[in-house]
Formats: sequence, C-alpha cells, structure tokens
Amino acid sequence: MTDILSQMAQDSSARSDQIDNLDDSKLDKVARLANEASGLQEKVSRQEKDLIDAKKALRKVTDELLPEALEDLNLEKVVMKDGSEISVKPIYAASIPKDRLAEAYDWLRQHGDGDIIKNNVTVTFAKGEDLDAQAFMVMCDDQGFTPQQAEKIEPMTLKGWLREKVETGQAIPFDLFGAYISQRAKIKRGK
Repeated sequence: MTDILSQMAQDSSARSDQIDNLDDSKLDKVARLANEASGLQEKVSRQEKDLIDAKKALRKVTDELLPEALEDLNLEKVVMKDGSEISVKPIYAASIPKDRLAEAYDWLRQHGDGDIIKNNVTVTFAKGEDLDAQAFMVMCDDQGFTPQQAEKIEPMTLKGWLREKVETGQAIPFDLFGAYISQRAKIKRGK
C-alpha cells in the first residue's frame, strides 16, 4: 500500500514540476488559439443562421411569389431575352401522421398499393445467444420465435406514389396521407 502511495506522490510532484516549467509564451499561444476557435464558432453559427434565413426567403419567392405572379399573367412559363426560363411545376409532399399509420397502410393494401410498404421482420437475440441465432437462421419456420415487425414507407416512395395517383386522376384521401400539392418556380439560366 505504501508503494502505491509513494508512486502517487511522485506522479503528483512530477505534474507539479511540469506546470511550474510551462513557458508563458506557450500558454499565450493556447489562449490565442482558444479565442480564435471561439470566434470561428460564433462566425459559423451566424453563417448557419444566415443560410437558414436565405433558404426561407428563397422558398417564399419560388413557392409563393413567382407562382402567384405567373398565375396573375395566366402563364406557366416565361422565356427571357437571355434565354433564361422561369417555369412553374407542381411539387408533391406527403407524411402520414403517426396516429394514422395503421389506417393508411390498410387503405393502401385495400386499394392494391400495399407493395410500397416496406415490411422489416427482425428477431433480437440476447448477448451470448449466438448459437440460438444461428439455429434460428437455419430453422426459422420450425422454432416458433416471435419476430418483431416494423413497417414503413420511404418518404420518396410516398411522394412518387402521390404524384402518380394525382397525375393519373385517381382519388386518394389527402388527410390520411398528410398529402399536399403546391407549386414551385424553377429558374433555368440562359446560355
């Protein structure tokens, strides 16, 4: 026990000597670098906020103001003298409310669209049950394990499905799928 205590005392005095021998110029360098890092973190935060604000302003123009202005002129597309083209295209979005997932999946299956639902079935084995897991893989049907099931629809799959249904004139319950259609102006620069 005394050996451990004497070793700890030696380690402590060695660290104390190291602290006493630190060069002030090296400490100043650490302080300068820490201040520089802090300033850069603030700059990054400001620029991230500016980017969020700029994206919001861009969406206002492309999703509201330009489509409204073209609609007021009863136009879908405008070609400028320099060859730039401004056109309005529909955008589709959907996000099934969590409390309506089962209802939405039932609706899809009843209307022949159940194939867009991913159906993941997994079984979890505890630590040290590798042999059981291997046996399960070989004899899954015969073992009687109860797997966990997780169903989901990828967001892009749901969006594509919505676009297809709308464009082919098929009626769907928009509220059940959290679906909406909007307009977005696209600007294609001239050559």
